[in-house]
Amino acid sequence: MNKKELVDIVAKKTGAKKKDVKMIVDAAIEAIKEALEKGEKVQLVGFGSFEVREAAARKGVNPRTKQPIEIPARKVPKFKPGKDLKKRVSK
Repeated sequence: MNKKELVDIVAKKTGAKKKDVKMIVDAAIEAIKEALEKGEKVQLVGFGSFEVREAAARKGVNPRTKQPIEIPARKVPKFKPGKDLKKRVSK
């Protein structure tokens, strides 16, 4: 499912206009991005949580030259599914 399909489904389920739903979905995604950018954790009960974690520096290999390279430490967003989501997906 992509964002357009999500907007279509939410609009159909709620009876709201697609234009309004798209604006709300975009605003929600932007709010999550801003919170993660600040280092905050975003918890959506029943769905899951988003947070930023540190990825340690590590050694890698350049696939083109096969030479070893050092991959620097960085921050990466992570998603952890909630109990309800895990339960629904594992059926």
